[in-house]
Amino acid sequence: MNTENAEEVLSCFAAELSLGSVPEAVQARAEDLFLDWLGSALAGKDARAVESIARFGAAMGPADGRSEILIHRRRSSPLMAAMVNAAASHVAEQDDVHNGAVFHPAAVVFPVALAIAQDLGRSGAELLGAVVAGYEVGIRVGEFLGRAHYKVFHTTGTAGALAAAATAARPLRLSPEQMLNAIGSAGTQAAGLWEFLRDAADSKQLHTAHAAAAGLTAAYLAQDGFTGARRILTGAQGMACGMSTGCDAARLTDGLGRRWALAETSFKFHASCRHTHPAADALQALLARHRLGATDVEAVTAHVHQSAIDVLAPVTDPRTVHQSKFSMGTVLALVAVHGRAGLTEFDRHFRDPAVLRFRDKVRMRLDPEVDAAYPARWIGKVTVETVDGRRFDSRVDEPKGDPGNTLSRPELEAKATALASYRGAATPAQMQRLIALAWSLRSVAAMPLLLGEPDDAGQRA
Repeated sequence: MNTENAEEVLSCFAAELSLGSVPEAVQARAEDLFLDWLGSALAGKDARAVESIARFGAAMGPADGRSEILIHRRRSSPLMAAMVNAAASHVAEQDDVHNGAVFHPAAVVFPVALAIAQDLGRSGAELLGAVVAGYEVGIRVGEFLGRAHYKVFHTTGTAGALAAAATAARPLRLSPEQMLNAIGSAGTQAAGLWEFLRDAADSKQLHTAHAAAAGLTAAYLAQDGFTGARRILTGAQGMACGMSTGCDAARLTDGLGRRWALAETSFKFHASCRHTHPAADALQALLARHRLGATDVEAVTAHVHQSAIDVLAPVTDPRTVHQSKFSMGTVLALVAVHGRAGLTEFDRHFRDPAVLRFRDKVRMRLDPEVDAAYPARWIGKVTVETVDGRRFDSRVDEPKGDPGNTLSRPELEAKATALASYRGAATPAQMQRLIALAWSLRSVAAMPLLLGEPDDAGQRA
């Protein structure tokens, strides 16, 4: 295949990647990400927007496929299972994120990899190879589209469609030419706009569901000979021209086979938008260090990058739990009042009077140092003024969950188990079996059903 443009180079790499060429540490990290994704997907059970998409999936059928809809333990086609699992993955705000791409790969990569692997009886090793390819493609596309794209577009919905296509192409065993066609067809379907945040609309779950479905569809079509644009990213009427400014095509092929972008992905600690995490970590450390409580605080300034302002500033008075996860004031208030910003804290307390009082004390301010470091580094800086006139500053250079401050396997196990039990999607005993599966994924001969027979909710859906 003639690799005359970046799309062709990227497609060749993704199609011809051998799991044996991936460093052991990167393979192990992919297993970590698999378990972390499972927890997030299971935590999506009973979320209204997710259940709506699940009902749509059930209506479209089929009801007797080999691919598993995790939250209901139903089986369907790869398309429907990937779509519903992707929607479920992105509602608890605990799925992974790549800082430089500002992209949540797991929510669009793992649902596709699992659905096709289950349907075709592919091995755990083949699933991991698909995951690595999806992460490497999606992250580089997100970096290529850049900050200007992210200001308006939800990168997980846009770059996510191409990541899903690269993922799906692997268990389908597409050639480099077919991979290129799949990526081209995925790119022309890429979508997702941030406007939904202003209305507390349900679109975020639709973004991941659509990206997974679009990428999977593109790969199956490519297998059948369907062609896609060969320069969907860099062409004169491609994604860069329509969706961004100042894109650098070199980002698409940066260090292929040497730099493993998957290993740069961060785990999320707080159950909120990642843009809130650096400030939340900085505030948590400051309150502990100076032994301050919420009532001791007169004002908080979160020193942030511009993208945090772009995404979070429209949310001034969140009316739903999900919208509150995009409110810097609410996240910092939960940290100050309740000690953490976890799933139950949001569910039970985001409208509590004490939280609202603290929320209204929080302001965001553009910080040149933080903005210059972003998106490669997400620095957390806060200034706190107390009611008795004191002033304190706090700084965090690597938020909890970043590669340099990562979660250990025991921490990942605890996180996934807590997420799975959040709405009763899986028992601790079931999670122990899934944890064992995750840590032995490379030796699994054929991907099994993860949770078995349908539950009552799934039968009703």
